[in-house]
Formats: sequence, C-alpha cells, structure tokens
Amino acid sequence: MLYIVALLILAAFPGGQAEKQENYARVAEAAGPSEAVNAVQGKGSPDLAGYTIGEQDVLDIDVWKEKEISETVVVRPDGKIAIPLVNEIYVVGMTPRQLQELLAQKLEPFVTVPQVTVSVREIHSRKVYVTGQVAHPGVLHINSTTTVYEIISEAGGLKDFAKRKKIYVLRKADGKEIRIPFNYDAFIKGHPDGKDIVLQPGDSVVVP
Repeated sequence: MLYIVALLILAAFPGGQAEKQENYARVAEAAGPSEAVNAVQGKGSPDLAGYTIGEQDVLDIDVWKEKEISETVVVRPDGKIAIPLVNEIYVVGMTPRQLQELLAQKLEPFVTVPQVTVSVREIHSRKVYVTGQVAHPGVLHINSTTTVYEIISEAGGLKDFAKRKKIYVLRKADGKEIRIPFNYDAFIKGHPDGKDIVLQPGDSVVVP
C-alpha cells in the first residue's frame, strides 16, 4: 500500500523523464521483489534488461495527460513508427528509455513538460530460424541469452541422421553473411571445441 502511495506522489510532481524513471526504480527496489516486478511491468521493462526495439514489436506510447497522442504502435518493416505531432521516427536498435527521451524532446514544442512512457507490449523481433535435421524446424523466439543448444532442444532435438559436428549459425554482420560452426557432440562432452553460441535476432541455425 505504501508503495502505491509513493508512486502516486511521484506522478503528481513534474520533473525530467530520466529523473522520474530513477525515482520509480528506487521506489520499486524499496518495495521488495514482488512489487518491484509490478513496478517494472508497463514502465519500459525491457529497457531495464537491456532490450532493444526491433521490427514488428508492439509498443505502448503513453504521454501523461495527452490521450490523443498516447497510442499503441507497431514497428514497421522499415524500422519506423508514426506518432501524432512527431511524425515518423526510426526506432530499431533503441531502448524504450532512449525512445522516451527522444519523444519527450520532440514533443516539447507542443506539450508543456511532456512526460513520456514507452513499454513493449509484444515482442516479435527476437526470433531465429531453425532448419534441417531437427524434429520441428521453423521460426522460434529467443531471449538475450538463448544459445544454439537451447534452441535445438526447443526445436525438438536432432534427428537420427543429423550431422552433429557440422551444425552452424548463419549471421549477417556489417552487410555480410558469416558462418559460425557449432560442434554438438563436443559441447555435450564438455570439450573445448564445443563452445556454445549465444544467438542474435535474425540468426539461422542450420543442421545438415
């Protein structure tokens, strides 16, 4: 209850967006683990985990006391969103907090002390493609720590005739496609050559 009262007090006083975010974080920390989770949800939580916005993600844009500007938007394939008064902004690669600060700056000519909150409603950009000799090839979603071994397990595991030592990840880097090998058997046995690979959005895991 004290936590809710503290949040209401914070919201009632004007201040910079960065300052408000820091204050919310302090209140959440003081409230304990369970209420800290509630504080983070809907307040740009992916930003606190280092999340970066990607194509097809669904964002909630909330401008305090400005309902006509507040709305839910989908990041287009060109990486942009459209907001009233601001028009189009390229957002791919930004964190929710960075986008909050940018929107607040762009809204200053139109809104008195704009207070902007950006949260990620749905994550659709963090996905990889699994092809070849796995039980269930297709598109799978990942988090910031998902590895090749984990995604193969999620895809149902390897088929009997999979070339376990010839698995590789296709990744685009600096406009070029690179191939990163993964030796499944070496990883299972704990061999130095069996280093697992942390996946990135857009990767393709190929199991010959």
